[in-house]
Amino acid sequence: MTEAPEHDRTSPVAGPPQSPTVRLFIALAPPDAAKDELAEELRPAYEAHPRMRWNRIEDWHITLAFLGELPVSTVALLRPPLARLAAGRRPLSLALRGGGHFDERVLWSGIDGDLAGLHGLADAVRTLVGECGVVFQGRPLRPHLTLARSRRDTPSCAVEAAAGLAGFTGRPWEAERLHLVGSNVGRGPGPIHYRDIEAWPFTGGA
Repeated sequence: MTEAPEHDRTSPVAGPPQSPTVRLFIALAPPDAAKDELAEELRPAYEAHPRMRWNRIEDWHITLAFLGELPVSTVALLRPPLARLAAGRRPLSLALRGGGHFDERVLWSGIDGDLAGLHGLADAVRTLVGECGVVFQGRPLRPHLTLARSRRDTPSCAVEAAAGLAGFTGRPWEAERLHLVGSNVGRGPGPIHYRDIEAWPFTGGA
């Protein structure tokens, strides 16, 4: 397996007592084989742009709904309905394809496959979250994996790395689980880290 630069795979430093809030999002995650395939394609970019802020490979995800900073009690509120939603859905057939950048700063890889199903799932997730009384900013879905961010003194890195991904077409894979994820954004120095709070398999037929 090709790994991101070592300095971006450090373990988070132990911090203060647990916060009463948590930054949440709901997402899909590619399987290891799909991530390995993309990581291999990124090898030249890792070598050419070591100062980029590369996301850890284990943190790659497709965000369906970003909920923001919420009380920890929101997790217990969302667990049962998200489990029911996943139980009523089949896995989605997706693939990683190409690359691009946001504002010449954020490097991403695109998503291919059952995009209609992906948008339908995102709509269902967002509706469910709203019905639970959770207020969040529902930005339009732009399916992608965020891979890295350029530093301010080297803004062209994301553009160059995106060009290197232009011809990439990954093998299809099944998105088999719905993930509720928390992050440590704003909780100290170092790279952003994510952790699965819980994940539910897609076991039904929608």
